[in-house]
Parts: sequence; C-alpha cells; structure tokens
Amino acid sequence: MDPIKIATAQFENRNNDKAYNLGIIRELSARAAAEGAQAVAFHECSITGYTFARHLSKEQMLDLAEFIPDGPSIKALQEIAAASDIAVLAGLFEKDADNNLFKAYVCVDKSGLVAKYRKLHPFINPHLTPGNEYVVFDLLGWKCGILICYDNNIIENVRATALLGAEVIFMPHVTMGTPSTRPGAGFVDPALWENRHNDPTSLRLEFDGMKGRSWLMKWLPARAYDNGVYVVFSNPIGMDDDQLKNGCSMIVDPFGDVIGECRKLDNDVITATLTRKKLTDAGGYRYRLARRPDLYGSVIAAPHQAVQKVVWLPKA
Repeated sequence: MDPIKIATAQFENRNNDKAYNLGIIRELSARAAAEGAQAVAFHECSITGYTFARHLSKEQMLDLAEFIPDGPSIKALQEIAAASDIAVLAGLFEKDADNNLFKAYVCVDKSGLVAKYRKLHPFINPHLTPGNEYVVFDLLGWKCGILICYDNNIIENVRATALLGAEVIFMPHVTMGTPSTRPGAGFVDPALWENRHNDPTSLRLEFDGMKGRSWLMKWLPARAYDNGVYVVFSNPIGMDDDQLKNGCSMIVDPFGDVIGECRKLDNDVITATLTRKKLTDAGGYRYRLARRPDLYGSVIAAPHQAVQKVVWLPKA
C-alpha cells in the first residue's frame, strides 16, 4: 500500500463565526494540498468555535448546530475539498430531527461526507448527548479512526479503536492552558498572546511548559506507541473565547516519535508522510498480538458508574 501524506493544522477560531472559520479552513487546506497532503485535520469544533458554548442555552445550541450531512457547513467543506483535491476533517455541533445535540467531527472529500463521529465524553455544554459508537473508516486505502479530545484520556477508547482496525487515529482537541489538579497546570495569560510579536519567548515558555506541551508529551506519544498507530493531533492556537490555547498540532508515528509539528505562534499547517511498514515494526503491533483477554476481559467489562469531573467549566 502506498504511503499517505496527512496534514494537521492549527488556527485561531472565532466564536460562532462559521464563515470566518471556514475561510481559514479553506486557506490552510489549500496550503496543505500545495505541500502534497492528501488529507488535512482541524481541531474540535473548528467550524463553530468551542469554549463559548458553555454559556449557551439549548435553544442557542440548536441554532448553532447543524444537520449532518445536509447542513451548510458540510456542503462548504465539500467545496473546499474539491477546490484543493484534499480530504478535510473538521468539527462542529450537530443536531438531529429530535433536537438531540452532539459534538461531531467529520471527514469530507470532494464527493461528500466520508465519515462522522460523535464525541463519547462531551462536557462543554450540559445539553450535549454522548455518542455511543466507535468509527473506523477507509481513507485512501488506510483505516482511520476518530476520537475527540477527552475521549483520548480514557485509554480503552484508543485501544478499542485500534482493535477495530484503525491504523491512523485523528485526535482533534481544544486543550491545554486550563486548570487541573495536575501540578503546573493553569490558564495562560492572554496578554502574552497580544504581545507575542514583541516577546515570543515568554509566551513560548508558557506554551511549552506544564500548562501546555510538556503535559501533552506525557501521554500523547504513549497512545500512539502502546497501540502501534499513527496519531494526528490538532488543536487551536490563540484565543478560544476567554481562554488561550497553544496549538502544538502534531503527527506522532507508531514508535511515539513526533514526525511533524506546528511550531508557529500563528495559524499553521504541517504535513508528514505515513508509511505502512512502521505499523508492523512498532512495539504496539506486537503488544496487541500478545494480549490475553481471558485474563482481564471481565475486569475491563465489569459494571461501572462513570464519573466525569471538569474543573474549569464554571469560569465565566
């Protein structure tokens, strides 16, 4: 099977400004295609904006959300994909005919919708309904999965997606720069972003420290390494509502090595080549073959009351 070239992007989205956000997606998709990318991935809720939704009523969320695949944003993504001959992956809020709301992430090419995934662990707005299935789909001959943000912190989700055949897992996020019980966590001062051209060093120290990239590198390469998959991580940069995000969109190979990363303090896109040989050379491939579910299958599947606590939501 031929290698595939995939790009991941970062950009500063605007709250509830789909036209603007789709314009940036169009621009960065064209840049990715010019670099030879066959697919480009954007962050969670890249079409709609994300953090501002914590303030919205159900009626406002329904106004913001769209039907998939018949909504205008999917049609816009199809036009973007056709214009640059590239598959585009992006996120938005979805509604169904019964007014249920979901956090969705889609893959669209010039022919239309290729795949849709609903976040399993949504929490930005209380009116969101959790998704209830994993998604693995074909993209240019490669098996791909999707897990959105918090979904990836529950390691069983990543393993299950890999066991279902995913060779590449797209992991769109809006993360980092938020409070946590983790030492060193917290918000990053928006003033540093405003002053980034005069003082990039102070901002980079915050972005690369424990509030940002250093935390990410504690677990993201492990997801790729343990499961023997490629990980395509995408994250916004700049202000998302009143919270500053640090980008670091990157692609990690099955050895847990970063093979491409956005490092600009600005909108950016980076392309990497994925080769199939790494999938079977990597340790994760052997680890999956060595599993003994007879030992722990019942432990993993034991009844459990899920508890999800997010400490930063009350911030106004």
